[in-house]
Amino acid sequence: MSNIIKLLPDSVANQIAAGEVIQRPASAVKELLENAVDAGASEIGLLIKDAGKTLIQVTDNGCGMSAVDMRMCFERHATSKIQKAEDLFAIHTLGFRGEAMASIAAISHVEAKSKPHNQELGTCLRIEGSKVISQEPCPCKAGTTISVKNLFFNVPARRNFLKSDTAETRHILEEFNRVALIYPEISFTLTHNNKLVYKLPGTTEKSRIVGIFGKVYNERLLPVEQKTDLAHIKGFIVKPQYARKTRGEQYFFVNQRFIKHPYLNHAVTNAFSELLPADTFPSYFIHIEVDPSDIDINIHPTKTEVNFKDARYIYAILHAAVKQSIGVHNLTPTIDFNVDPELNSLLGTPVTGDIKQPGIRYNPEYNPFKAEKNNPEATASVFQHRDTHQDWEKIVRAEPDQPGTTPGGQTELPQEQEQPGTFFQIHLRYIACNVRSGLMLIDQHRAHQRILYEYYLQLLTEHQQASQQQLFPQDFHFSTEDMSILKEIKELLAQLGFVLEDHNNNRIVVKGVPENFDGENTRETLERIIEDYKKQHSNPGMNNNIRLANAMASQLSIKQGATLNNEQMTYLFNNLFACKLPQQAPDGSPILSIIPLEKLEQFLKEK
Repeated sequence: MSNIIKLLPDSVANQIAAGEVIQRPASAVKELLENAVDAGASEIGLLIKDAGKTLIQVTDNGCGMSAVDMRMCFERHATSKIQKAEDLFAIHTLGFRGEAMASIAAISHVEAKSKPHNQELGTCLRIEGSKVISQEPCPCKAGTTISVKNLFFNVPARRNFLKSDTAETRHILEEFNRVALIYPEISFTLTHNNKLVYKLPGTTEKSRIVGIFGKVYNERLLPVEQKTDLAHIKGFIVKPQYARKTRGEQYFFVNQRFIKHPYLNHAVTNAFSELLPADTFPSYFIHIEVDPSDIDINIHPTKTEVNFKDARYIYAILHAAVKQSIGVHNLTPTIDFNVDPELNSLLGTPVTGDIKQPGIRYNPEYNPFKAEKNNPEATASVFQHRDTHQDWEKIVRAEPDQPGTTPGGQTELPQEQEQPGTFFQIHLRYIACNVRSGLMLIDQHRAHQRILYEYYLQLLTEHQQASQQQLFPQDFHFSTEDMSILKEIKELLAQLGFVLEDHNNNRIVVKGVPENFDGENTRETLERIIEDYKKQHSNPGMNNNIRLANAMASQLSIKQGATLNNEQMTYLFNNLFACKLPQQAPDGSPILSIIPLEKLEQFLKEK
């Protein structure tokens, strides 16, 4: 029997490693930027073309490399940052595995130029697919320049799986921001297709946040700091009134390394409890310094996940630090009835008698259980609910000629669900009504979500456009990453009725919105759509029309806890059964259920 186990050639081994380390152009950007930081650079420039598919170039003024080091850095498991296994628990650098450069060289054309500060000539090295093409002395500036061309040229399957240039650029921006945020003392520039995107001078942590995400953050940031014998936590949180529908600005750094940690994210979110509106997320930029021996960062090829020796302790002090920041800056609303007499005098209103607390006015004749037809007060409804569109009935422009019709509806009410005369709510969550076979329960949120989903999907599928021009256009600022998403889906948004005009400095001007759309919800709706697109990696096969219709319906549908009158419940009932799939919400969850009479009788007998 012949031997069948053979040692893989280095070129094949490097391509396998590249599949783990370099998943997309942003992965190469991350590794090159981190190497520049580890080289002690004070100035780092990133240049990309065609979202990094054609060229990724990183230039730094760091320590530079000798000719021997230049050649060695492209060998697998060659590194200057660790020498023995114990060093893995005393990591003070961003890179240490010794796989990144070899992985990049295995799947691209690499040209590297580097010169130490104490030498006159540098070294130029060219590698294609792990094969060294040339190495020779060359004149160059002190520091290192790495140019990565034609990424995945010899792995076409991987290149075919890359997303659009807009999507891949967004990932690059994310990696760039992560490095630039943690090293504010370093100057960074980013150029894409010969257009300068960022020019960030060395500065403070707060100024770097403002430089990346815009001047509006200058007034939104609150400092956080807590120091103990085992950990030092510092950074900034964003005031809760500026909480967003997206998770974009959530950054944890441990020992100057970006990490993802759901457990610690919960600590921050929990500290904001009762301060955040529903379906919003806090923004934060938090640095955690601990002894390197108390964490393990060697658990994932991208090094974005870490294990803490005592995660519960870090959770506790992080939670306390955020709570303290909120308390110190008095974010909790208070009412003080003890008016300072000096304040009144300054306002020109002298105090002439005892100060009275405000009273409560009410109508003693009001009976909430008394039905009044055609009474506007009796039909005061969900329109005033804070999570609801001001006039959700108009969103779908539904003016049915008869029960069971909708703007795009084809179906009539089945006999089993013939229209009842009276509805009632159960715990402001469900609509209950009599049907022939028993009692029907309808989830009001899911029902409205299904109605809106099918309406917006029809607009997108049939390329309809129903827009109302804004008398006063709205001007919003978004991060560079979020702006790239809006540009990518601008045409789809236009089909819904959003007329967007992008300006410099990541500003978007909204000149038109969908018909009968509440303009006060514009930013929240756009943020919800952006958040949904950021989750696309979890369901990359979803159609863009479906994704956008889903986001619109989720944002604008009425929520649980909203009070509905009989007219509004009738509206939901009629339009739900005009939908193609009235039984299921867009996410597949059930909308309605019928409790048979036999089951109801059984409940009574059991009593």
